Amino acid sequence: MSQNNVVSIAGVDYDSHSGLPVEKKAAAVQKELIRTQAVAAKGIHKSHQRSTALNRKFVTKSAKPAVSKSASQIHVRSMDMRRPVKRSPHISKFAREPQAVQAKRTESHAAHVAHPVVAKAHASIHKSHIAKPASQPTARDIKHAAMGKALANAKSVDHTSKQPKKRAFNVAAASLGVLLIAGYFTYVNMPNLSVRVAAAQAGIDASYPEYRPVGYRLNGPVSFQDGQVSMNFASNSSSVAFALNQSESNWDSSALLEKYVNPRSKGNYATYSDAGLTIYTYGTDAAWVNGGILYTVEGDASLSNEQIRRIATSM
Repeated sequence: MSQNNVVSIAGVDYDSHSGLPVEKKAAAVQKELIRTQAVAAKGIHKSHQRSTALNRKFVTKSAKPAVSKSASQIHVRSMDMRRPVKRSPHISKFAREPQAVQAKRTESHAAHVAHPVVAKAHASIHKSHIAKPASQPTARDIKHAAMGKALANAKSVDHTSKQPKKRAFNVAAASLGVLLIAGYFTYVNMPNLSVRVAAAQAGIDASYPEYRPVGYRLNGPVSFQDGQVSMNFASNSSSVAFALNQSESNWDSSALLEKYVNPRSKGNYATYSDAGLTIYTYGTDAAWVNGGILYTVEGDASLSNEQIRRIATSM
């Protein structure tokens, strides 16, 4: 208790609200607390009530017939998990309890009826097997019979006799094609082959020039003698010609100039160098050496210096 609620008069403390001395009030409060606790304890320790439940030992069970539940009732009970409550018959607001109804199965033994399409097909097959009365053959039947008889009596054509002829023709055509191709290549390479044959007969390494002046052709066979091969080229438009000679020699360019060119040209010559070769030209003639072979050009054909150089470098 706070000091504000206490008033002291003549040395005695009084409660400012109740006017009672503080000591008496405390004693009254303590007494009320004790009484309350006693009442509460008496209520808690009250004796138990005697059980009024039936003694199962002396109660007999009533005999009830076993009722088999239908599948529909079990299904309804399994779907509704609530405890069933019996309703009063006086309540008409709600619907009645659902009753299980067992559907009766009826088996029909109707006779099999064929489909109309199947019946029609069977009828057509049956009609086709019925023998038709003999009738006069039509023109179409006569024609088919005649064709069948002719095909039966026709002799089979022997195709095997034509196969050898066809095979022989194919072989001959292929051989002719090969001969034509070989002949063409032989004609093109005939000058080169002729030079090779002549070089073998002469015993020197002669060759046919890869470059030939335009308007000139190889005229006549390649001639040869011991250590020398010669070929003549004639013009296609005039009577001028020139001869290309190849002979074995051990000269070099200086010896060629001193022993061959100077005596023939009398000092009137021109010198050209191309591809490591030294070529001497004088008038319509020319000369050069290469690999131990002396090459000379002689004739009345007016070949240019460019044509002479191209002949020399193509050998």
